[in-house]
Amino acid sequence: MEVFKYKESINFMENAKKFGVFSVILITLSLGLLFTKGLNYGIDFAGGTIIQIKYEGTAPIDKVRAIVSAHKNYAGATVTSFGSDSEIVIRTKQASKSVKGGAKVEVKKMLASTGTFKIRRVDLVGPSVGEELKTKGLMAMLLSIIGILGYLSFRFEWRFAMASVVALVHDVTIAMGMLALFQVEVNLPILAAILTILGYSLNDTVIVFDRIREGVRSIKSPKMEDIINESVTKTLSRTTLTSLTTFFVVLTLYLLGGEIISGFSFTLLVGVVVGTYSSIFVASPILMWLNFSVSDFREKEAASLKRQKEREKQRAMYEQGTM
Repeated sequence: MEVFKYKESINFMENAKKFGVFSVILITLSLGLLFTKGLNYGIDFAGGTIIQIKYEGTAPIDKVRAIVSAHKNYAGATVTSFGSDSEIVIRTKQASKSVKGGAKVEVKKMLASTGTFKIRRVDLVGPSVGEELKTKGLMAMLLSIIGILGYLSFRFEWRFAMASVVALVHDVTIAMGMLALFQVEVNLPILAAILTILGYSLNDTVIVFDRIREGVRSIKSPKMEDIINESVTKTLSRTTLTSLTTFFVVLTLYLLGGEIISGFSFTLLVGVVVGTYSSIFVASPILMWLNFSVSDFREKEAASLKRQKEREKQRAMYEQGTM
């Protein structure tokens, strides 16, 4: 489906430097937020205790917050709704065995005046386990980026791979900066969202790069700038449809999904917007700035095609018994 129809290509690369400066500013601000405010690590990474409670009627969440905040063993704990009006979750950074062992008795006594309820679960994550999860999460992201670098180097060439990796780092840095800005609780679902952003952004970038590579072969202009402009213009309809469809689905999850997946869907919302932007205004200009040579690529393609024809000719001669 063609949403945009243009007789001439859009000159995206005309403002490449301006978008480059804009991206540098975004990355700088994101890094500043990460170093100043820092990430709000959840219990999955920082350690602590989660207590899930279900009331028979609507949970008196304000009353529960007042009681919990006044209790010495739950100082700094957060109380949020969980999926419905009748369920709440108490999160505290205390993760000692005594907290877990006596949590049910202690909470039942502490919240006895708030109504009839049932404690559905008590989960504990120790600090050492949280640190291990944090390390493994970081390793997962690094290994993903290394794998992407190798894959793109094999499929395209090193300039395409470098441009893609820079775009991925750009997307992840800005997404994490937004998490730091709004102090979204970083837990395992957020890590899954970050890895999803890597895949989404890579897919978008590969499609654009695939069209650029085809353009190098078919477009007569020797200028990389012209080839990128025409190639990106041809993928604009596809990029717009895919991004908008994904964006509205994730927005629905964010608005209606509740507390359980709010952080996950928020991270994906940022990733979809930034990933679409970077595939056009970050990855493509970097490819141009890395001095990708159109003439050298065409010479290599011609030499490869010539070798292939020679091999086919020799195979045909061999089969005919003429060599």
